[in-house]
Amino acid sequence: RVCLDMLRSRKSRHEESLDAQLSERIANRQDENDPEHEALLTDSVGLALLVVLEALAPAERVAFVLHDLFAVPFDEIAPILGRSSTAARQLASRGRRRVHGADTVSDADFFDQHQVVSAFLNATRFGDFDALLAVLDPDVVRRADAVVVPAGGSTIERGAANVAAGAIVAARRAPDSRLAWVNGGLGFVWAPDGEPRIVLSFTIARGKITAIDVIADPARLSQLVPTYLDR
Repeated sequence: RVCLDMLRSRKSRHEESLDAQLSERIANRQDENDPEHEALLTDSVGLALLVVLEALAPAERVAFVLHDLFAVPFDEIAPILGRSSTAARQLASRGRRRVHGADTVSDADFFDQHQVVSAFLNATRFGDFDALLAVLDPDVVRRADAVVVPAGGSTIERGAANVAAGAIVAARRAPDSRLAWVNGGLGFVWAPDGEPRIVLSFTIARGKITAIDVIADPARLSQLVPTYLDR
């Protein structure tokens, strides 16, 4: 309700929209003349904002967004939350600390990670060995929970060629993986029945995947809360 009132107020006074601010930031990048790059970066900025907001509890999110983004006074936020003005102020402050202290990345870094992880996903789906090698660091390490390792196999695999070959085989056993923000970074989640069964978490440096963690142990999975980015 408060947000709708803010939008209606644009009819009576000029306000610079968030879209305009984002467009200006995108235009200042080196690839400003590349429409495809601009579209991808715009998507990444939106996804990065989604990740940040979903790191907050619902009440924190409301207080933080209304006060810090819309400048709504705490006296007006309090009845919306059913809390006192002091409590609303504390919620906004807590949300602000979480946003600034969370393990988030810049828009540019998020965009670069998105490019690398998406390339990995496409390469595994199409069985493109060379494309996989292009995004893997030569010394990449793949660590996997024992529950997904075939009998006699190793939980640790090293080297781009070995990891690429294993990734192609694994992709056939776990199709329809979804891109998600998980475990502090971008990764994949395989949830055939709506519950995560296998999670791939990536470590990326200098545009290459340097480590892959395959999480399948139920105890570890229960501690993860994926934020799906393909919705």
